[in-house]
Formats: sequence, C-alpha cells, structure tokens
Amino acid sequence: MKIIMLGAPGAGKGTQAKQIADKYNIPHISTGDIFRANMKAGTELGKKAKGYIDHGLLVPDELTVDLVIDRVAENDCLNGYVLDGFPRTIPQAECLDQALSLKGEKIDYAINIEVPDEDIVNRMSGRRACPSCGATYHIVHIPTKVEGVCNRCGSKLVLRDDDKPETVKRRLDVYHKQTKPLIDYYENKKVLMVVDGTQDMERVFNTIVKILGA
Repeated sequence: MKIIMLGAPGAGKGTQAKQIADKYNIPHISTGDIFRANMKAGTELGKKAKGYIDHGLLVPDELTVDLVIDRVAENDCLNGYVLDGFPRTIPQAECLDQALSLKGEKIDYAINIEVPDEDIVNRMSGRRACPSCGATYHIVHIPTKVEGVCNRCGSKLVLRDDDKPETVKRRLDVYHKQTKPLIDYYENKKVLMVVDGTQDMERVFNTIVKILGA
C-alpha cells in the first residue's frame, strides 16, 4: 500500500500519516527525514543534497526523487509506505511515477486532507511551542495546565514565526500555486481520495481507514 498525503500546511496530514504508518506497520517517510539521514550517513546522494542545502538552495527534483526512490527500496517498505510532504510539485510527481513504473510499481492512494484556509490560519495561530524542551500545544485543542506555561518543563511558551497568521497566509499562497495542482494530477490518475479535515482527528483517521479498506 503506497500512499501519498496531500493537504495544505496545518491541515493535519503529518499527524494522520503517522497514525496510518502505525496502524498498517509501514514506514512514515518525509523528505526532511531522508535528507537528514543521508547527510548524517555521508552517502553520495546525501553529500549532493548537503551541497545545495548549505548554499540555501532547494534540492533539485531529480535528486530529491533519487533519495525518495532509494529510501522506498529498503526492506521496511516491502508492504508499502506513507509519503508525507512529497511530492510538492507536478514535476516531482511525474519523476516519482516514472521511477516507480520502472520497478513495476505505482502509487495506490493520494489522500487529500481538505481544510479551508481560514480554519488553517486559526488552527496554526493557536499553536504554542516550548523553546526549551520542544513540546507543542494549542490554546484550544491541547491547552496547558497553566496558561502559557509548558506542562513538561515549566518554560514560557512562544508563538513560532512559522505559526504567525501572516506567515501562514504566505505558506498557503505558495501551496495553492505549487502543490494544489497535484490534486488534479492524482484525480486524473484515479487514485485521489478527499477527506474532510475539519472533523476531529479521530474522525479524520477513521474516514481514511475506511478508504484504505481495513
């Protein structure tokens, strides 16, 4: 079962990807994790990626796809995997499809978690993070025992720059221009499944499980 998670930043696709991976005992794969693992291991692909990242450049599509294909060829992916945060663009999706087809494989499901922009801005601007221990909260959904104070270590919580409304709106603009066309791409491939992401997390997950037929 080869799954791609789609959805705007803050739609909850990462949370759902982890739950899917746990339930079906398949790896949850993000490109960020792949980059870090290859750079740490000093692989040839990792060295190439590091060269771009160190210069503040985006890793080219071909190299990113090579890293992903290399990762999904590992033994823990024999029964499938969940790709989170990749592909982000049509060229990446096409490269991925071509590379998989050479192995006689294809993506089985592209699950799009759909949440209106306004809801995402409200969600993300309610997030709070602990700068000391890294714990994350939400002022509505995951409140702390004492307002503005981390449950774990007692440090003062902060609103990260990434979660500020103006930053979230910019990220959503990029998503609509670059990544949203993937929805049409996978719909044409007849693998797109749309899930209402405004429901609570458990309902979203149960809907996905029904789609996956298990």
